[in-house]
Amino acid sequence: MTDLYTRTPSQIVMYATEYCSDCHRAKAFFEANHIEYLRVGLEGNEQATEFVMNVSNGYRSVPTIIFPDGSILVEPGWKNCRKNLKDIIKKKQASMEREGIIPL
Repeated sequence: MTDLYTRTPSQIVMYATEYCSDCHRAKAFFEANHIEYLRVGLEGNEQATEFVMNVSNGYRSVPTIIFPDGSILVEPGWKNCRKNLKDIIKKKQASMEREGIIPL
């Protein structure tokens, strides 16, 4: 993916660290709702760290989640993720139901 460090990536990008509990919760949210995303770790990645600091007013806040429509969530909770992803979740759930899979 060539547009990792842009405010309008071609897919959802989550900038995270291994030790961040909020990052683990965001990952669990995406997986529970069968939403594809790309995780970019900040550890040892100066370009990712600089990008996150740029979009979060100078803070190294994680998770920072960038959406293709240009919206950004910084350190979101489950409720904020659900609100921001409502349309994606609805489409994914409808697709799963058509396939006979019961979504969470």
